Amino acid sequence: MAKSNASSRKSAGRPAARRKKTEPALYEASRDELVSLYRAMLRIRRFEEKAGQLYGLGLIGGFCHLYIGQEAVVVGFQSALKSGDTVITGYRSHGHVLASGADPKAVMAELTGRAAGISRGKGGSMHMFNPGGGFYGGHGIVGAPVPLGTGLAFAARYRKSDAVTLAYFGDGAANQGQVYEAFNMAVLWKLPVIYVIENNHYAMGTSIERATGQQELYRRGEGLGLYGRQVDGMDVLAVRAAAEEAIAHVRAGKGPILIEAKTYRYRGHSMSDPAKYRPREEVKEMREKHDPIDGLRKKLLAEGLEESALKAIEKEIKAEIEAAADFARNAPEPAPETLYDDVLAEA
Repeated sequence: MAKSNASSRKSAGRPAARRKKTEPALYEASRDELVSLYRAMLRIRRFEEKAGQLYGLGLIGGFCHLYIGQEAVVVGFQSALKSGDTVITGYRSHGHVLASGADPKAVMAELTGRAAGISRGKGGSMHMFNPGGGFYGGHGIVGAPVPLGTGLAFAARYRKSDAVTLAYFGDGAANQGQVYEAFNMAVLWKLPVIYVIENNHYAMGTSIERATGQQELYRRGEGLGLYGRQVDGMDVLAVRAAAEEAIAHVRAGKGPILIEAKTYRYRGHSMSDPAKYRPREEVKEMREKHDPIDGLRKKLLAEGLEESALKAIEKEIKAEIEAAADFARNAPEPAPETLYDDVLAEA
């Protein structure tokens, strides 16, 4: 009997996120919220498509990692944040910085290395920053957002703020040692951080089945006391529901949570990757049957929104992205004398 009571007490003390692999309930959004989510995902999609075109024209140099297909993850999560919350991610950062409220012109100008870029043309694709919107980077080191995000959460706790941190990383980064050191620290100190694994199945180019022993990534922190759950990362309403639950738990001071968002990227790891390691039929099926934007578009039509309204949104966003591309093409490059600016921050 004592064993049974102890088991009941342990279960009762855990949040729902610790007990469930998936959560069937979807976020109940108003029509205005649905339109806002649709607009945000479509803006990221069109931005990334244009970035791919500019890369092909030689206007973007270095690495360029596109977010096409994964839009529901960042939009679902970041639409649930409030002012003062913080976000950090890896090198596939365009969608995250746009979701933080950054001007597409400044983001596109960063890609083309212009002085008007959001990181003054010195960071490029992998190092976008928008602290004013709570976004603390784009980081090129695999797994780095986890310890850095844990630091952001520690800062919030130290300042006695109720802010939460979202720390995104990928399925490949989930195998890095620094990730588990940070998990342990966050659990030990009950830091206000939500770790989001964007599991797009292929890391840099190797399928999760070939690279990972424990493929249920939401369980990766259980041995340290970090419990998690899995969510359909191709459904923005499922993501938003998971975000609402996790944020409420963390903001209440109950400690960190790990969420695995099962998603999919349509393009290669970067623009230099032809992605020959996966069959075309697989990509086609994901695009046709699981696309997050098409799925929300169908829901909006079912809710009674006119086709003409959706076309108007498409036209508006297309014009916005074309203007951003024109701006990025014509903006001046950083002056040579600014080369050493921003290298050292003086406190």
